[in-house]
Amino acid sequence: MPERPQALFALTAENIPQVFPPEVLARLRQSVDIDPRLVAEDFTTPEVREILARTEILVTGWGCPRVDAAALDAAPKLRAVLHSAGSVKGFVTPEVWRRGIAVSSAAAANAIPVAEYTLAMILLAGKDVFGARERLRAGRPFPGWEFVPGIGNHGRRVGVVGASRIGRRLLDLLRPFDLRPSLTDPYVTEEQAAAFGVPLLPLDDLLRTSDIVTVHAPETPETRHMIGRRELALMPDGAVLINTARGGLIDHEALITELRTGRLTAILDVTDPEPLPVDSPFLTLPNAFVTPHLAGSQGNEVSRLGRVVAEEAARFVAGGELAHRVDPAALEREA
Repeated sequence: MPERPQALFALTAENIPQVFPPEVLARLRQSVDIDPRLVAEDFTTPEVREILARTEILVTGWGCPRVDAAALDAAPKLRAVLHSAGSVKGFVTPEVWRRGIAVSSAAAANAIPVAEYTLAMILLAGKDVFGARERLRAGRPFPGWEFVPGIGNHGRRVGVVGASRIGRRLLDLLRPFDLRPSLTDPYVTEEQAAAFGVPLLPLDDLLRTSDIVTVHAPETPETRHMIGRRELALMPDGAVLINTARGGLIDHEALITELRTGRLTAILDVTDPEPLPVDSPFLTLPNAFVTPHLAGSQGNEVSRLGRVVAEEAARFVAGGELAHRVDPAALEREA
């Protein structure tokens, strides 16, 4: 059997058993020589620097320290960074790209549960589940078997902001339902939108014509507060805004002002700041439903991320192309 290349875990050590349970770790170790007991949470310790000198592959995850010039100088043999989570923006520095090191991410796998969460929220919001819950809490009479005008998911218009991995996955999940999705994304052509099976609209038109708007754009200087006071005012009365992307995409003060009028409903899995202060109006407004950034991989879902890395390691060691290679040129347009 040929000698396996040296690899090193660089993430929060306590996450390894969940992301790389025994069967996934065994699959990874078929391709690389890696010790789960030796984890780099800091690239400057003597023990870590000793193994970095031999490391060809970094297996990273949540909590990975920045892979800067000093870390790379200590790892002259490094050829690949395989990330067992989503975005690599927080730890991959420009020096990684300058040195020609391959970077792969499990972002596509992490997109699956976010899209599933969003689908669930769309369907629940369409039935006004959250409003009904608040009416029950307030002791208001339930309408019984009477048909409530304005609710239901037949033909409900869903506007998707951003054809990211999550946005595209969501569009796939929406296909079996009697919903009317549309898309806005400045980097998508009419032909691409047609291939997704949805009309492509300018943001303002999408906001005006959607009963539910769900945000899946990356946060960049250009997209910060892309949905503010003016944009919220375009949404029809009774519309729902869902955000599972980044809290900074929405102007929170403007959203709170709209929610206080009772005109809109918000479902937020991400906020700015995160976590919210305990006195945030989002936590008490009856038309705001907040979850603590849990749409991404949780519990038994995180081992899917480890499997992606194990498969990528096998491809890389065999000399094949990485299936989930990160393109630095496109990184600014990705979450």
